[in-house]
Amino acid sequence: MTAALSCHAELEKISRDSKFVIALAGNPNVGKSTIFNQLTGLGAVTANYPGKTVSLNMGTAEYKGVKVGIVDLPGTYSLGSVSDDQLVARREILEGAAEIIVSILDATNLERNLYMVIQLLDLGYPVILALNLSDLAAERNICIDYQEFSKILGVPVIPVVGTTGEGIEQVIKTCIAVHGGRIKLRPRPPRYGRDIESYIKVLSSRIRKCIKKIPYGLTPRALATLLLEEDEEFMAFVASEKNCGQVIKTLKDISAEIERTHGERASLRFVRERHGYEGAIVDRVQTTGVCRISLADRLWKLTIEPLTGIPILLAGLIAVFVTMYFVGGFLSTAFESTWAAFVSPYIDGFFYGLLGENALSRTLLWGFNAGIQAALSVGIPFVMTFYIILALLEDTGYLNSIAFLTDSLMHKLGLHGRAVIPIIAGAGCNVPAIIGTRVLTTRREKIIACTLIILTPCSARTAVIMGAVAFFVGWQFALAIYAIDFVVGIFVGRTMAVLLPGESSGLVMEMFPFRAPKLIHILKKTWYRVKEFVLIALPIIAVGSLVMGTLYETQYMWLLTKPMSLIVENWLGLPAVAGICLLFGILRKELALELLLALAIVKYGPNVHNLLSFMTRQQLFVFALVTTLYFPCAAALTVLVKELGWKTSLAIVAFTIVLAIAVGGFANLFLNAVRIL
Repeated sequence: MTAALSCHAELEKISRDSKFVIALAGNPNVGKSTIFNQLTGLGAVTANYPGKTVSLNMGTAEYKGVKVGIVDLPGTYSLGSVSDDQLVARREILEGAAEIIVSILDATNLERNLYMVIQLLDLGYPVILALNLSDLAAERNICIDYQEFSKILGVPVIPVVGTTGEGIEQVIKTCIAVHGGRIKLRPRPPRYGRDIESYIKVLSSRIRKCIKKIPYGLTPRALATLLLEEDEEFMAFVASEKNCGQVIKTLKDISAEIERTHGERASLRFVRERHGYEGAIVDRVQTTGVCRISLADRLWKLTIEPLTGIPILLAGLIAVFVTMYFVGGFLSTAFESTWAAFVSPYIDGFFYGLLGENALSRTLLWGFNAGIQAALSVGIPFVMTFYIILALLEDTGYLNSIAFLTDSLMHKLGLHGRAVIPIIAGAGCNVPAIIGTRVLTTRREKIIACTLIILTPCSARTAVIMGAVAFFVGWQFALAIYAIDFVVGIFVGRTMAVLLPGESSGLVMEMFPFRAPKLIHILKKTWYRVKEFVLIALPIIAVGSLVMGTLYETQYMWLLTKPMSLIVENWLGLPAVAGICLLFGILRKELALELLLALAIVKYGPNVHNLLSFMTRQQLFVFALVTTLYFPCAAALTVLVKELGWKTSLAIVAFTIVLAIAVGGFANLFLNAVRIL
């Protein structure tokens, strides 16, 4: 009884929570389970079927806000009821557990797979065909005309690749359109030999006159085909009906006529007719030869296969790093020089002329001169550079490749492959990346994704890594910080996936082949994102700079070094002024670097010309590592609170601060031991 309740209760729960339910049907070993896993991700459950040694996999998928229930039926070659697998698949289909049936076929062996599809069409069910292994079929020079296939059957036929997810989005989108009435299914019943069709017509007419209500809402034609193939359940139904004498007599006469003319039982003849219809369809839609595969599809395949995709991904990340380092650095230097030459003197002159040269005017200049310059010198060079790269990756479709390539890794972190896109976007700015987690369906996924985004070095932290480590310590040590951050992120994500209660649901992502990007689209995306960054970051940085300026000019800032000395000087091995910069770095990370040099000049005198004048290369490495790992900025906290609430947001803040201090301290101990810096 427990098993029965388990199966039915889970199915009812999924039906309640979803807009509608689809069933995946097909032969064994056609990749049905792979497609099911692509659709449902980590949200699947397995329930025993009552009274049988068969279990059903059930889960949900979400596409553009529409939640769809998925039932993975046992693999079976037909809808007979000989084995438990066949019986369970038959029961779920006949009893209407799903509104739409997605029939999964092996594109490399169509003729063997079509028998069950023809049965479903005979019974009048809403069917969508998904031809799995379509890439393998093309490699074997099996070319399929999908449009002609769809035209013959009157239902959508979609090529898919279950292992990569290609075509999955089209399947779920088609199901939603069918359920919503935007696509009208017009399935064409199979057409058998002339004599068999005439027998079906005669028997259907008799059924229509004698039987008022057919089980499971089947049509007279559907029941006629079931009787001709001597289906035990429906033969028993007809025998039990009081007014079915004429139907039984007609069936016996037809069966005798078929056996007399064809020399075999009617049921066997009907099976042969179905197989003949299969062959006729395959002859029309399938040819052999060199199949046309576009360059975009070839490139797509290269980027999603681990053997080639991982080297391409690594090369791409290095290219992004190099571009950010050279282009972003050049633009940042150029902007700061321009600001210092043409803007800063006028702002200084205005405040000094208005208020005189005193603590108040200098404090205001922290916000209205240095603060605005800091926001724009990162927003324009580094953020803009990264967003141009991000828009390029999006418009070419490569981000989707990365999502598919990293899907298995993301599942281990409790996320869907789609979550890698906002995480990558976090390398530009954590603020819009956190907003991008709205595509995830559960709070558990959002918490994990937001935490990983917080640990992703944004362009402001990249400015610290480049300005402090790559420039003064060496580019290889800058890469080492990214590597440490990556390892820490994997460890944190995996730990959260294990410890956080709840489950993740499947999320179907949009997928399109590679295409040439358009410059106007890239520029528009970049403009809107940079504008959003500046509008959010500028006020916070300006206000934060005013606060720091006040503390600096009033000398209260130096009082903060004493309570932090145990952590900053003893554990992290940094000078006291670095602790102040780490504290105020939560307002905006790139200010930590600028403030560090400014405070050093005050603390150690005018002879401090660069960071190496008062810090060792090891200290710069540890400082940048800690800056990279702990919470990015006040702007990120603002949007995080909107997405997750105060309690969760403050917990993430506290966690990342403790994590950064711990990792930084161990890095300091390790570097003291190995003496490589």
